[in-house]
Amino acid sequence: MTIIKITNWIKKYAIENNRASLVVGISGGIDSSVVSTLCAKTGIKVYAISMPIDQISSQHDLSLAHGNWLTSKFSNVNHKIIDLSEVYRTFNNLMTKEYDSEHSFANSKSRLRMVALHQISGSKSGLVVGTGNKVEDFGVGFFTKYGDGGVDISPIADLMKTEVWEIGKKLGILQEIIDAPPTDGLWEDGRTDYDQLKGLTYQELEDAMKNSKSKNIEKYNEIRKPNIHKMKPIPVFKNNKK
Repeated sequence: MTIIKITNWIKKYAIENNRASLVVGISGGIDSSVVSTLCAKTGIKVYAISMPIDQISSQHDLSLAHGNWLTSKFSNVNHKIIDLSEVYRTFNNLMTKEYDSEHSFANSKSRLRMVALHQISGSKSGLVVGTGNKVEDFGVGFFTKYGDGGVDISPIADLMKTEVWEIGKKLGILQEIIDAPPTDGLWEDGRTDYDQLKGLTYQELEDAMKNSKSKNIEKYNEIRKPNIHKMKPIPVFKNNKK
């Protein structure tokens, strides 16, 4: 039932806003695989975009495998590969000398990808569809501001990661994607979400979100606190004229 509801929600929003296509970045992870498949099921034209940036081959291979799987099952899906490695290297060379930051450069990869998705969306009367889940978007803020957070709609942002995995199984997503360790794919050393989230699994993060007495609540809050600003509206100075 959830699959039908989300699919109808995406379709309804696109029709009401006179959008002709849906644009999704596919990383080879479970979230983007589920979202792109839900988009495909709307029947609306879908652009599923693989955007490697000096990508680890195993990650890129999963993205390509999912793109091929999508196009084999849905005639409304157009899978494109846009290699942003040279664009990123140029940016990196411009900024490294004076503004070197490994973490900022990782976020810049996400922002470059979002620029590409919005360029495609703008040219195809589209919507950029987000792939963030509830744990990332509203739990620990594990996303890049104006990167993977810069989307038009977010169809799975009210679903826990474990719920996304369950939907993936129901949709028949490739088993190697379901089994793959979650990663944002922004690091050349291949670090996973587990590595970045203080050694907590998504199941443990979900438990801490739901239970203030969880044994992992301290680690959860340590991750969440510096990211709270990303989960709030942009502060606006109020010019209260009297």
